[in-house]
Amino acid sequence: MLLPSTERALLHRVAVEQAEYRVPSLIAAVVRDGELAWSGARGRVDGSQPTIDTQYRIGSITKSMVATMVLRLRDEGKLDLADPLTKHVPGAPLGDRTVAQLLSHTAGLRAESPGDWWERTEGGDWADLADSMNGDSGSKALLHRAGRRFHYSNVGFAALGELVAQLRGRSWFEALHAEVLVPLGMGRTTVSPAAPHATGWAVHPWADVVLPEPAHNHGAMGAAGQLWSTVSDLARWAAFLGGDTGDILAADTLAEMREPAIVTEGDRWDAGYGLGLQLQRRDGRRLAGHTGAMPGFIAEVWADPKDRTGVLFLSNTTYGGIRGKLAGAMLDILAEHEPNLPEEWLPAPAVDPKLLALTGTWYWGSASIALHLRADGLLSLKALAHGGRESRFRPEADGSWTGLDGYYAGERMEVVRGPDGVADWLELVSYVFTRAPYEPVEPIPGGVDPAGWQGRG
Repeated sequence: MLLPSTERALLHRVAVEQAEYRVPSLIAAVVRDGELAWSGARGRVDGSQPTIDTQYRIGSITKSMVATMVLRLRDEGKLDLADPLTKHVPGAPLGDRTVAQLLSHTAGLRAESPGDWWERTEGGDWADLADSMNGDSGSKALLHRAGRRFHYSNVGFAALGELVAQLRGRSWFEALHAEVLVPLGMGRTTVSPAAPHATGWAVHPWADVVLPEPAHNHGAMGAAGQLWSTVSDLARWAAFLGGDTGDILAADTLAEMREPAIVTEGDRWDAGYGLGLQLQRRDGRRLAGHTGAMPGFIAEVWADPKDRTGVLFLSNTTYGGIRGKLAGAMLDILAEHEPNLPEEWLPAPAVDPKLLALTGTWYWGSASIALHLRADGLLSLKALAHGGRESRFRPEADGSWTGLDGYYAGERMEVVRGPDGVADWLELVSYVFTRAPYEPVEPIPGGVDPAGWQGRG
């Protein structure tokens, strides 16, 4: 729970957004430490304020869930992210574009499906969609060289939905429901609305009147934005994105999804895209999540894994200035009124003396670095006097260590021990780390001048 003053500030912000942008209904929520900590609503759904169980369309937030299914398949060894889609979906008109490129919107695919406005029409199956992109140049699938730029593609996620269907032998939603939604307790996330649910509305730009928006089954394009959900379910999704993965994904896999694959705008990256997740940097925060918009609906969900905080909102309006403002404002309110407490530090329950002996200062040439043994059993490398590269390392069964992030991600660190079992030096990539700067007794490439360190007159 939050303090009453924090709750009041959050509700005031929601009320201002709903009134200023004339949103028929709006409900927002805060997640703390994996739990729904607050929700507040304004406006009406069927004459009453919406609740945490009221369904809204979540649009492209669907993509983050489809991406989770794709990463599950990767972790099971059923595909490689470097595989061309056509290896698993024969006949797809996507050339050699890879699964990873589709996930990160770097495949160079067209943004929308050919033909009518897909978000307001009934959709066909994958065969129909693929066939429509095998026609003349006006409907071709590929627009840009792979990897050249970020180009958001709903068609790309339609292809990923078909990938999931091909490898699971059932529809992408049936697989998602059984493997992700049910285990996470997200039973109110569905392909079609189930009461109680909001109606999607378009608000007239110059009059206080509304027009109902249609809601269709979009067929193959559904994997790009079909789903309906609730605050209660999306609070669980925010906790998942923040790191509470249960048995759905390994923590390392979720961290991989949150790594920036491409910058989406600007000369420096304030916004980017990972593997199926939108990314933001805001006031020192690193956020992961997704926005969603369909005719009649706007939604967002964001998680700050470091702070164990999530924010989200659901609304039933076709367009509004609310998009891109409310979630960030809620995070600002939390930071001002009730910053989250750092996770309590506790000592490790046990320690291996050989690992403890590895800690402390080492030198790469004359540059000093430190190894820290963490309570979770990882080693972290941190540059000292001169700044520089930092990474965490995971132990392997053969006694080596694998870098998890930073410059050394995926690289192997070897601990070289003498006959007495003492660590003499570390080998990392092509570098040798010694206990003293350019220690002459160790095999430093290029050798060390026998005169050693010396002064100059």
